[in-house]
Amino acid sequence: MVQTLANSGVLSSKELSMLPGMPSKERMEEGPVAVIECAEEIACNPCESACPQGAIEVGEDINRLPTLNEDLCVGCGLCIAACPGQAIFVVDLTFAKDEALVQMPHEFLPLPKEGATVECRNRAGKTITQGRVVEVDNPKGNDRTPIVSVAVPKEFVLEVRAIAR
Repeated sequence: MVQTLANSGVLSSKELSMLPGMPSKERMEEGPVAVIECAEEIACNPCESACPQGAIEVGEDINRLPTLNEDLCVGCGLCIAACPGQAIFVVDLTFAKDEALVQMPHEFLPLPKEGATVECRNRAGKTITQGRVVEVDNPKGNDRTPIVSVAVPKEFVLEVRAIAR
């Protein structure tokens, strides 16, 4: 059976590639950019109002999936904490020669320490590689949703979506 969101609870690569919030490979290679993995048409639009660049559009029908205008996105990450479904990440393929940076929401305590080596998990919760915590950002404006930035081997940048506690 082919893994799909409907039968496994985990988005397949094909499903991800069809989402209107996915940036192109070319855009990802230019620098930090949001990756919006929102696949459910539900009444939700905080990501749209969180983006100071106007790069995320939901529109009048707040049941629509968010669309990313990759040309406007600067990878600021304000949309990450705004998403109640924790479905937005920022990826940066230009971070280092052999590493990419993944910024992700992380609402588990204790928070990891900068410089720590952590187990990185995929959408199914399986450990797939190790990463290094580069930054933990937890301002009051994030409403208790810390953003953890983790350096990972480049080949895992589109798979790493969480870290182990």
